[in-house]
Amino acid sequence: MEHGLRRTLTLYPLVLFGLAYMAPMIVFGTFGVMDQTTHGSAVTAYIIASVAMLFTAYSYGRMAKAYPISGSAYTYVRRTMGSHLGFVIGWVTLLDYFFLPMVIWLIGGVYLNAVLPGVPTWIWIVLFIVVTTIINVVGIRVSTNVNLLLMMFQFLVIAIFLALSIRDVAHGMGAGRLLSAQPFVNPHVQFGFIMAGASIACYSFLGFDAVTTMTEETIRPEPTVPRAIMLIVLIGGVIFIAATYFTQLVYPDYTKFANADAGAVEIARQIGGNLFTAVFTAGLIIAQLSSGISAQASAARLLYAMGRDKVLPRRFFGRIHARFRTPDLNILLVGLFGLLALFFSVETSTSFINFGAFTAFAFVNLAVIVHYFVQQRLRGGWGAILYGLLPLIGFGFDAWLWLNLDRNAMILGAIWLVVGLIYLTVLTRGFRVAPPEMRLDDWTAMDG
Repeated sequence: MEHGLRRTLTLYPLVLFGLAYMAPMIVFGTFGVMDQTTHGSAVTAYIIASVAMLFTAYSYGRMAKAYPISGSAYTYVRRTMGSHLGFVIGWVTLLDYFFLPMVIWLIGGVYLNAVLPGVPTWIWIVLFIVVTTIINVVGIRVSTNVNLLLMMFQFLVIAIFLALSIRDVAHGMGAGRLLSAQPFVNPHVQFGFIMAGASIACYSFLGFDAVTTMTEETIRPEPTVPRAIMLIVLIGGVIFIAATYFTQLVYPDYTKFANADAGAVEIARQIGGNLFTAVFTAGLIIAQLSSGISAQASAARLLYAMGRDKVLPRRFFGRIHARFRTPDLNILLVGLFGLLALFFSVETSTSFINFGAFTAFAFVNLAVIVHYFVQQRLRGGWGAILYGLLPLIGFGFDAWLWLNLDRNAMILGAIWLVVGLIYLTVLTRGFRVAPPEMRLDDWTAMDG
């Protein structure tokens, strides 16, 4: 059966989709870890991450205009730099898709445990996995209107959190003043700590590139998708920087967290008491639940696309449930993989995701240079800046952040990459034939 993609999305629904995938409240989910990693300089780390993501968002927009089809980094690299390298980037990106749902469930479990310490974290993690797996197998899809309501609730909770923080700081708590340079500049903090925090901060932006998978369902995608990508990163960056700034003002001592993984719950209780803590946690859990559903569904559909096109064994990965018409085995596999959350911290697991993300981001920047600067020869005047300098700066930022990842993430990422290269060697008979192409143009159209 053929699935025809209908072009119905305009700019604002596309921006909403990207923001919903990002889940803006995630800035609180990682704040405690960020604050400790940067030794109280989380705002600076978010500024660096925002600048890096803006350059990369620009490159994604250029490539979405050049190739207005779904597939994101995999498609861009394959079309410009060869099928074998495209496969490698797709393989590394798969690491993201596997770990992202796991991290979402882990953060949700940690925060529920902070509110209800009598219930172990592992129970909440398992409950998250079971609920989202059932929803994705049965095939309930969150509509744009529901996503809008969830986003409005997140923005409301963020606004209340900031208002309470501003009130307490204005009354002498925390830093004691609303305008302070301390969250931005701290001469006693080594820059390496800030860069390590910036690598973690980029986790909050994951999802802006997901809108490129909706290219074939967007009206006039050439101008719309690039604008949406830039708006998503700009809006997200403003939210993350503002939220982190005022949170650091109201809670300036990063050494006093009882549990850094759930640090924002401690701050919420301090500024708003038990009632606001309950509201705050509800907002975070709603954000984690909706984002987890999307992340698990996306990972399962990527595996399905790879199985359908015989990049992975088709009998397992290309299977569709007869009744629900969903890739049920892939959904279950992603859920089982999510159980690894029982053995990782938030800091380590987010860095695992960023290994694949930074690799994909770096190569999308290079794809702009190869496509426009080298192949299209747009080198004169503004071309040298737009298609040479800007993507090169983006590549530099991503490579820099990649080099500052957690050591364990580097080891795991390297192992995953080696496995992919071995598999690619077998798949292509020693690189003598091109790898099968993943037709990612219609896996978003499956009726979940």
